[in-house]
Amino acid sequence: MSPLLPPVAPKQIIHIEQLGYQRSDAYAWIKDEQWQEVLQNPKSLRKDIEAYLIAENNYTEKYLEPTKDLQETLFQSMKNRLVDKDSSPELEDGNWVYLSRYEAGNEYKTYYRKLIQSPTEHVILDPNQKAKQSSYYQVGYIEHSPTHHYLAYAEDTQGSEIWDIRIKDLQNNTLLPQTISNCAEQFTFSPCGHYLFWIYRDNHGRPTQIFRHELSSGKDTLIYQENDPGFFLSIERSLSNKWIFISANDHETNETWLLSHQNPTASPVCVMKRQVGIQYELTDWQNHFIIKTNLDGADNFKLMRMGLPNTQQISEESLSSKNWQEWVAHDPETYIMEVIAYQDYFVRLELHNVNTRIIITNTNNQNTILSGEEEAFVLSLDKTLTDQTEWLRYSYQSPTTPRHWYHYNMNTRERKTLKIQAIPSGHHPENYLTKRLWATATDGEQIPITISYRKDTPLDGKTPVLLYGYGSYGYAIDPTFSNSALNYLDQGWIYAIAHIRGGSEKGWNWFLQGRKFNKINSFTDFICCAEHLIQQNYTKAGLIMADGRSAGGMVMGYIANARPDLFAGIIAVVPFVDVLNTISDASLPLTPPEWPEWGNPIEDKEAYEYIASYSPYDNIKKQSYPAILAIGGLTDPRVTYWEPTKWIAKLRDYNTSDAPLLLKINMDTGHGGTAGRYDSLKEAAFIQTFALLIINSKK
Repeated sequence: MSPLLPPVAPKQIIHIEQLGYQRSDAYAWIKDEQWQEVLQNPKSLRKDIEAYLIAENNYTEKYLEPTKDLQETLFQSMKNRLVDKDSSPELEDGNWVYLSRYEAGNEYKTYYRKLIQSPTEHVILDPNQKAKQSSYYQVGYIEHSPTHHYLAYAEDTQGSEIWDIRIKDLQNNTLLPQTISNCAEQFTFSPCGHYLFWIYRDNHGRPTQIFRHELSSGKDTLIYQENDPGFFLSIERSLSNKWIFISANDHETNETWLLSHQNPTASPVCVMKRQVGIQYELTDWQNHFIIKTNLDGADNFKLMRMGLPNTQQISEESLSSKNWQEWVAHDPETYIMEVIAYQDYFVRLELHNVNTRIIITNTNNQNTILSGEEEAFVLSLDKTLTDQTEWLRYSYQSPTTPRHWYHYNMNTRERKTLKIQAIPSGHHPENYLTKRLWATATDGEQIPITISYRKDTPLDGKTPVLLYGYGSYGYAIDPTFSNSALNYLDQGWIYAIAHIRGGSEKGWNWFLQGRKFNKINSFTDFICCAEHLIQQNYTKAGLIMADGRSAGGMVMGYIANARPDLFAGIIAVVPFVDVLNTISDASLPLTPPEWPEWGNPIEDKEAYEYIASYSPYDNIKKQSYPAILAIGGLTDPRVTYWEPTKWIAKLRDYNTSDAPLLLKINMDTGHGGTAGRYDSLKEAAFIQTFALLIINSKK
């Protein structure tokens, strides 16, 4: 039998000159120049590119074909941890109760509501029916009107994050005739329920306009135009139903505009004009606006407040920051993440000492703190639909403790358990251990690592490790309870999270230390975490599988070039690896908004040189690479399909080892991969099988 050989990508070398620098690219042809059309219609992909992607998929499928039984076993183990008929805790809003539930065997949640006085549930949306008509289907944001008359939901049938909004009349259970197309996922009803505010996405996939949609007539009126391609738009209604907030933001600056519930057809008013590096968010509470902001060097954010303006005379002058007064001072050790304003209680979620905690403030300015007891855990504020309550809903989980949902009475301090995540196949937390370790970075900084493993796992320096990292956009990787991670633990592995700079695990400054001209800290932190696990005799070089996704894929690309000796293999899902080319292409959806994060190599020579120094695709060299599995999505607007494709093709040119370099491009999904709950488990099992195959080959 002839050996299984990977497909060979043809080379069509182009030369690129930029700011006086020159580089070449042999695989630029893999990018379809009509990529915008491909996002809308995957079947329009150029035929030679399609044939190559199919050849790569076939090669990966054949390479892993001997593991089919293992894939099925791993899939079943995760499936058996899911409750077939699993309901979300109920949410009250006025006279109604809203909930969602997975019915037995269904891929998607079904949404229900019922009157508080009645046990009879009514289906208000069942995505499973629509999903049968498409190879990909996802319902995104969903919201009912404050009057309970309408339900609106965003749906995506390509995985390209180009959403359609549909509106349902809940009184007669029919869809309104109009469909709002080419939308961002987010929208909101006006407090009166007569209008829907939605965000238009242009041909580059960028949110550029906000419209007010009149439900009775279907008429759309433009109310906000964003002219800076580097800014994203978002819109939300306050929990009090008194305000609508429009936000324009990039990764370091934002600007907020207001609409009052008393006049939803008025023009929005700017709170404070954008200033580079200044961020602020508004919430209304107790006749004040509470402003979360980083003004005056408050890296971890502070809370300020100002009296609510006369809703008939809102002006920029009345909203000016000179009217803001400090309420909760900045704490360099505590990062304010999120706030919720109830009628008589103000709640904030904070990150302190790498774990989350909840602070509840009453109208007398007295605080109550909710926290946890394990070394690593996460508390989260759960969704609520009304501010007219003294019951806070929150949840607790850790890598060893399944998620617990609680109702906490903010007045009496009584706590009720709403739900505990059930594991039908059985789970005994006492059989597992979660620990927090600290690695010393090259500059002396202490990098947190969360590890979990079965207590009967031998810690003899020969234990396989799955080391996960992200480190971008200030996004903290929480130590959650993970169905897929349990598969590794039950195979005798250690599951580790490297809380590297670029996230916010140690505060917002942790993010600032891992972005732009500090970006290399994210990569070297990850390497230091791997070395620390070896030094502490948890594992050894060559027994670590590294895992990173999206911007975390950039970390994977860097470590593959810089320290291939440490890792048995690398898993890179929708990996951002062709950084210099992507950040130099202003037509791509995310490029202008990403310049504050990475720098602008089109105009800034320093940014060009810095990005070129670490961009994974541009730093591939002749050496022995570890095994790599790269996964992308054809309709991904964030990390385009050609990034992992080009990366694997070029790696094969330079690799001197016989380790497999595998590529899988999902031909009908985007950045988030498969949408259904069982289909996503199949993909997780596919990835785990690759990891187990590579590690077992090292033993």
